[in-house]
Amino acid sequence: MAEAYVALAAEKLFSIGPIPVTNSLLTTWIVTAILIAFAYLATKNARLVPHRLQNIAESMVETLQDFVTTIAPDRAKVFLPIVASFFFFILFGNYLGLLPGIGTIGFWEDHTFVPLFRSINSDLNTTAALAIVSLIATHYLAIKYLGLWHYIQKFISLNPIFLFIGLLELIGEATKILSLSFRLFGNIFAGEVLLTTASTKLFAFIIPIPFYFLEILVGFVQALIFAMLTLVFMTILTQKTQH
Repeated sequence: MAEAYVALAAEKLFSIGPIPVTNSLLTTWIVTAILIAFAYLATKNARLVPHRLQNIAESMVETLQDFVTTIAPDRAKVFLPIVASFFFFILFGNYLGLLPGIGTIGFWEDHTFVPLFRSINSDLNTTAALAIVSLIATHYLAIKYLGLWHYIQKFISLNPIFLFIGLLELIGEATKILSLSFRLFGNIFAGEVLLTTASTKLFAFIIPIPFYFLEILVGFVQALIFAMLTLVFMTILTQKTQH
């Protein structure tokens, strides 16, 4: 029997019409369902004296709200839902990928092990999609707050020097997709490879334990970095510039 390994691309499980469903996409649906269920149960019977689940949810949101307010105090109410969505989706996705069975339960096909579930952020398609959504939301808010004309002036100017700077900024906006997606993908994928490799060696139930603690920290930090960078990008791009 061939040894299990972590493939760079997510493995296809089945198709829904012309749409292929990969193991990372299946895990994404699970993460989404968990977040929706948690939000529903936490707010279903919301009251002034919060129950346990409501109290946990409020503590999580208030902590992020304080964080967003320190960077964008005037627009915290608008930025918070976007930043919080990125943070919790990435965080829950990273932590779900550490649970037993994720990456180890599956089937063999053509001497290759195909896991049924895979950490969502170890798939570059997922991280690239998150980065694209982040960029679209950032530019949408920039147009909303600045107006289309002032938004265009950030990148185009009659002054040759400002025009050159604007073009560089425009290129920089495009490269944000690469920086956001590859940073998240690289760290999570590397952790998955590390845990898979450690788990196939002698004393497989002992060796991976320190790495699990490391991945718990990495999972939180990467979720925070993505959310923080998105917040910073939105804050900077929604500020008017004087040419």
